[in-house]
Amino acid sequence: MTANEDKIKAISYNYILATRVYPKNPLKKYIMKRILIVLLISFPFYLAAQQHSLKKIWQTDTIIAIPESVLPDVKKGILYISLIDGAPWEADGKGGIGKLSANGKKYNGNWITGLHAPKGLGKFGNRLYVADMSDVVVINIAKGKIEKKIPVEGATGLNDITVDTKGIVYVSDSKMGKIHRIEKDKATVYLDNKAGVNGLRSIGTDLYIFNGKSFEKADAKKNITPIMQLDSGGDGIEPVGNGDFIVSIWGGYIYYVYADGTKELLLDTHLDKINTADIGYDPVKRMLYVPTFFAKRIVAYRLK
Repeated sequence: MTANEDKIKAISYNYILATRVYPKNPLKKYIMKRILIVLLISFPFYLAAQQHSLKKIWQTDTIIAIPESVLPDVKKGILYISLIDGAPWEADGKGGIGKLSANGKKYNGNWITGLHAPKGLGKFGNRLYVADMSDVVVINIAKGKIEKKIPVEGATGLNDITVDTKGIVYVSDSKMGKIHRIEKDKATVYLDNKAGVNGLRSIGTDLYIFNGKSFEKADAKKNITPIMQLDSGGDGIEPVGNGDFIVSIWGGYIYYVYADGTKELLLDTHLDKINTADIGYDPVKRMLYVPTFFAKRIVAYRLK
């Protein structure tokens, strides 16, 4: 509840008390005037807090085998999708990578097979990087084949991936609470003591991180700046392009986060038991692609 809402509640209570107990109370007009003033002051802030929304454009049928992450290739009009197709943390060989057209009509669920429980995706040049349990899998996009697997020592729960402008890969290990840095196909620990770390996003020289419920920024010297807190652990991080972000919570919530750390709820599907995992965003078309995990769909929304 905001400070203005508190004021309205207190003034309204006094108004009800004054008019019911003393119907001819001379303060009646004065209290009504105070309520009107507070409402007029609050209204612009209310409108500002409601200025973004999501409009559903399309959704697939329930044919996507437990999608965890979506990575748009805007130039090619393709969505790369990590497919767990089994238990979320089992090395069962059932997982893979699918390709979906940006309009949701053409789908290839067998583009890459033989992975375990693939999650985060990152792209640099002709390489697609995939977080898969204890390895980062490198896929040659043009050939549609696995090029190599980069082992991450000690990792058991690799989750999200991001790639900076120099091709350096960052991958989170949610189970071990670490972020690894991969340069020239060699992995080293970049940050540790990050219990529950998940979502990552490289922007310039900064690394944006979901450290459990905490959304924070690490600069090039690894100085950490808190941005905001969520009610539950964050998953996807997508920059809008103006310093703001769209972020997701796996349990079924998507938020718009302003540069100053304030947030507004864009989507709530938790009562429908529809997950909102590692989202993808096309800033040109303002399209948000949501992998629904156990609901086995990709849903596309336009940010308004």
